[in-house]
Order: sequence, then structure tokens, then C-alpha cells
Amino acid sequence: MRVPDRLEPGHPYPLGATFDGLGVNFAVFSANADRIDLCLFDPSGRKEIARLELPEWTDEVWHGYLPEATPGLLYGFRAHGRYEPENGHRFNPYKLLLDPYARRVAGEVRWTDALYGYNLRSRRKDLSMDRRDSAHAMPKGIVTANGFDWTGDVRPRIPWTETVIYEAHVKGLTKLLEEVPVSERGTFAALAHPRVIDHLHRIGVTTLELLPIHAFVQDRWLQEKGRTNYWGYNSLAFFAPEPRYMAGTTGDELRIAIRRLHAAGIEVILDVVYNHTAEGSELGPTFNFRGLDNATYYRLVEGQPRYCVNDTGTGNTLDLSHPRVLQMVADSLRYWAESYHVDGFRFDLGVTLGRDGNNGFDPRSGFFDVLRQDPVLNQLKLISEPWDIGPGGYQLGNHPPGFAEWNDKFRDATRRFWRGDGGMRPEFAARISGSADLFDRRARRPWASVNFVTAHDGFTLNDIVSYEQKHNEANGENNRDGHSENFSRNWGEEGPTENARIQTMRDRMMRSMLTTLFGSLGTPMLLGGDEFGRTQNGNNNAYSQDNEISWFDWEALESKRGQALTDFVRRLTEVRRNYPLLRANHFLHGEVEVAPGIRDIDWFDERGEHLAEADWHNSAGRALLMRRVRRREDGALEVVSMLMNGSDKPLTFALPPPALERKLVIDSADPCAPERDVGTDIEVQSHSAVLVVGTGRVD
Repeated sequence: MRVPDRLEPGHPYPLGATFDGLGVNFAVFSANADRIDLCLFDPSGRKEIARLELPEWTDEVWHGYLPEATPGLLYGFRAHGRYEPENGHRFNPYKLLLDPYARRVAGEVRWTDALYGYNLRSRRKDLSMDRRDSAHAMPKGIVTANGFDWTGDVRPRIPWTETVIYEAHVKGLTKLLEEVPVSERGTFAALAHPRVIDHLHRIGVTTLELLPIHAFVQDRWLQEKGRTNYWGYNSLAFFAPEPRYMAGTTGDELRIAIRRLHAAGIEVILDVVYNHTAEGSELGPTFNFRGLDNATYYRLVEGQPRYCVNDTGTGNTLDLSHPRVLQMVADSLRYWAESYHVDGFRFDLGVTLGRDGNNGFDPRSGFFDVLRQDPVLNQLKLISEPWDIGPGGYQLGNHPPGFAEWNDKFRDATRRFWRGDGGMRPEFAARISGSADLFDRRARRPWASVNFVTAHDGFTLNDIVSYEQKHNEANGENNRDGHSENFSRNWGEEGPTENARIQTMRDRMMRSMLTTLFGSLGTPMLLGGDEFGRTQNGNNNAYSQDNEISWFDWEALESKRGQALTDFVRRLTEVRRNYPLLRANHFLHGEVEVAPGIRDIDWFDERGEHLAEADWHNSAGRALLMRRVRRREDGALEVVSMLMNGSDKPLTFALPPPALERKLVIDSADPCAPERDVGTDIEVQSHSAVLVVGTGRVD
């Protein structure tokens, strides 16, 4: 390619680097820069071969066109302007900037003091200015052409009521999977390996939710301690897949994997991090946003714009109240939806995204409005993590229609009930019946509650029943990191045990919590590996453990214990599919009589008697029967009863009328028992859950 002396004017839209067959248009937003240069690099990324000023500035977008440029070209920007940190401006043309819209990234951050816009050793700190070139330490954008053929791809479009989410990490899922070629283990290419798909089918998963895959930065302090950022919640480029997850150089591995998963009827959801970036606080490095327009991209402290607002706990907060920042997020989401055919998104710290400037959380903020009206995005699954650390940062149940939310109240209530905490019946009942107290407003449905007992952040299911204390020693932070209260119980010994009695109880407890998860109203989410008892050795904050602590031990799946638990999960998802009452699409309040004296949902004790007010508040009460009833199209009644014994002794539950043909389909104390007909009295073992279904007619 011949590099001209100057760029042609080009166009302000679309943003990023766009190949049109004859050349490449470059467009980048900055409201406050005085000038922006396009920097071109040789294929190695080490040598800058040209620096060309973007000739036009339209609607605060700088743009220029490079004839004859083709995909594969490496590039970056340099922004000129005021270096006035006290006024929020941090322009420094000595720092190479990655295009926020870069579709692929070459290289990775190589930590050096030159990456900072200020002199780290200066007594003036960030008020000083560093004049060392950072290009040698910076990744570069790669010009791409989207030529993937999606012809014939069909999105599974699983209804929310039939959705079973499986949360997993791209690398951890297959790093130890021997059937995968060594070069592909832990990469996008392995996501749709037949062994993975067969396993997901076996346990009834409909939707694979991946931890962050946007290109992210390895934190300097972690690298200095010999650790890594494993989870990836440190975004650098919102349009580019993480290079470490690529086995080859085509850039299409993720697209191929998604297409194969779609062909198998499995959706793919991405966990996305738009609340902050890898640049950290005002004392952090300069990678892209800070150097392009710090005062626009980030929320700054009112009256003290030198400092970043830190509602995320990571040092900075993106300002989605600005239309160009919001546009970038929406463009990124649409790009992943259209170019990669992903089926939805889980928004990390979703409350931050709904903060309207400094005015707090608003379910009618621009972020929610844009997604709800967008004809592409509003057709996808949208899930919010409904909290952050800012003022009023806990907003469970307060998101707008169209969004589901992670329900940590379900997690905590389930753990506490089965741990044996007193006084849990009212809270537990509210959670397993769909959390209507939180979600039944504005035409929302029970699926809006994403129910989970475990997630990537915290104990695994096996560790909830094996450890009473966190054991994060491997993190190198003197076990101070991670939550101290996990509502866990080790049942006699801390950690692994050879005691058969303790292990039997632990396995029963896992099955009881799984039965609760799949027997409750709402959308169940299973942490990957919980189905075969994966352990992190008591580490409840394995964010920096890119090793066997976090990777799936597929050999455990092949063990007798792993097979038994996996088969139990398979039965639970099968029962959930077979009985619509377990996944009802509307809230049940016990106000509708399906038949005379028989309400759509009702609550009983082990005697089969309605719980009186005093019973609900009896702190010693450990038994609960939740019954759901519907009338089928043929006029017959269908009844599902979930019997839960959280006490230390067996209890005989008396099933309340009506007298129907009843079948016990799940017993967490006897996982291998076949379905069987039962009468009105059912013995439920200690710390066990039983599902009973009934059908028949009532005159």
C-alpha cells in the first residue's frame, strides 16, 4: 500500500475503521481535542510507518479516508489538546491510543511507566505530564472486513420460560478437556466441540452465558505478583474479542462456535462490562478513552473534575448520560448481535449503566430507553446485575420491563434455609415463588428473576457444603478478599473429607439446593461445573486464578459421584420441561381459585395444614410445602407440590386435598429412585426436597 502525504476527508460515520473495498475510512469521536493523528504500523506493530492528521471534524467526530488501505492494517491514534487534569482534560500526544471501535486487537499491553499520561515519580502526580512515547507498549487496532457467511443460521430464540442458563468461562470450560486438540483447548474454537455440546444437551442447558470476552487488560499489580486477571472484568476494547481466546488468526472462531451452538439449539449470551474501563482512576494509565476525551467518556467529580467518580469500585465510571458514550455502548451491543449473532447480554453492574449523570439510578435512563426501543437489541435476552457500590446502588427488582435481573436474594435465602437458619420460611417462600414482591410490576413476568445458588463470584455448589470459611490464600491477599459471609456449612469437617457420613450429607444438600433452583418460579442459572461437584478448594474469589482452581476438572465428571450428580441435574431439567407449573409465565398470588377451595398457589406445613401467621414467623419452623395448581385445556387439574424439610430429622408430610393420582418425581435424598406413585403421606428425609406431581379431575 502506498501511504499518501495526507488523508482524504472521508466520512464521520460509521465510527471506527471501515473498509469499503477501495480503502479505509477512519472516524473517532472527541469533543475536546484540538487535533487527532492516525498512526499506521508495520505488520509487527513495532514500527510506526506513518502519522497522518485526520483532516475533518464533523459533529465532534474526527475523520479521514486512506485510499488503497486493506484489512489487516495496524493502526492507532494520537490526540492533541489541553493537558489540564484539574479541568478534566488529559490530552497527551505522546501516548498512542487504541481505537474504541477497533474490531480486532494486535498485541497486548506491556506494562511500563510510559503508559501513563503523567510522570509516576513526580511529586505533582497526575498534574505532571509524561513525554515518553507509549506506542511500543500499546496494542494496536486491526482493520477488519466482516465477510462471514451466516446464511442458514437460525437463532434458537428459546422462550424465557424454557430457558436454563449455564454460566461458564471460555478458557476454564475446555482447558482440561482431553478430547479437544491441545492447540484449541481454552479457546473460542473449543466452545462448540461435540463433547461440550453433548454435555450441555445431557443436562438440559438451553443458554450458554460466557464471562467477559471483550479484549481486556492484565492488571499491572496482578502481573507483578505473578497472577493474572482470569475473569476479564477489565475491558479495553468493546468491539474486539479477547485475543488470548483465539487458537488461530482468522478472527472467525467465535462466529463458527456460535453458529454450531445455534445449530445444536443452544443460545449464547455474553457477560459485558460497560460500566468502567481498564484505565482505572485518575492515577491510571492512558489506553484510549482517557487520551481521546477524558472529560466526556468518564463521570468526573462535580466541582473537582480532576477526579473520577468511582461507583464501580474499579476507579472510573463511564458516563452513559453523554449521547456519544451511550452511542458507543449501543453500537457495540448491536455489533455483537449482528456480526456475531449473540443472543443476549448480561450487564455487569447494571445499576451503573442506569445512572443518569450524578442523579442516581433511573429505570427510565437513556441506556434503558435505547435498548428497549432498539429493534435489534430489544429482541434479545437482556439481564442486569442490579447493584453497584454507588449511592442507592442496590436496585433489585427496579429495572424496566424487558430486563431480567440476577436475584441474590434467592441465592441467600436458599443457602440459609438449607443451612438450617431459623425464621427463613417467609423469605424463602417469597423467593421460590418467583419473587413477586420484587418483580410483579409493569407487566413483568417471573422469568425476570434469574435464580441462582452460585455464580462465578463466590463459592461453587460443592464448596458451599464443604467450607464454612473462605480459603483465598492462593490470591496472595492474606485471605482478606472475597465475601466473609457465604451462608455455607461444612457439615462436620472443613474441606475434603474421607468421612462417608459427611460426604453423604453434603451430596444430599447439593441436590436439595438444585431441586430448589429448578423447582422454583423464575429463570434458573447453573454455575458451570456445579452439575458434577466442581470445587475451587474454598476460594470464593478466584478472579486471578488462571489454573486448576478455576478450570473444569472433566475427570471429576467421569467419577461415580460426578456422574450421579450430573444425572440428577438431567432429571431436574427434564421434570422442569415436562411440567409447565414449574416455569409458569405469570405470577401466582394465591388469589385465584382454580377449583373450589383450591388456589393457584398455596402454602402448608408438614401436617398439610395452611400456615397461620404465627407459623410463618416461628423461627423453629424448618418444613414447608409449596403447592401450585393449574387447570389444563382438557379440564383436568395439574398439581405440583414441592416438599422441603430443612430440619435434622425425617418428617412425614401429609399432602392436602384434593385427592389426585400422585407421582413422586424427585427426591433429593434418593436421587436414583425411579418415579413412583405415592399416597397422601410422604416421608421426607432430613435436609431433603421432594417434588410430587398430581393430575386428575375435581367435581
